[in-house]
Amino acid sequence: MRNEAQRNILSISPEEKKKMQEDIIYFFKEERDEELGIIGSEMILDFFIEMLGERVYNKALDDVKLWLTRNVENLESDYYALYK
Repeated sequence: MRNEAQRNILSISPEEKKKMQEDIIYFFKEERDEELGIIGSEMILDFFIEMLGERVYNKALDDVKLWLTRNVENLESDYYALYK
């Protein structure tokens, strides 16, 4: 099992978690015609957070780094363009 710091990479408020669980329950009802309760939806949500949370988090960091790199390069060229 992962240590506490690794498990808390993806911080979700109780309100967000409740909304996600409701969305999972709705999805199972509408798409699979299955009744899913609160415990089942929580287990599914926890499973996907455990399996995908770190990957999604790291991908977001990579995307931000790429965005920052591009914008810093643009900033630097804009800075030198100001020279007369």
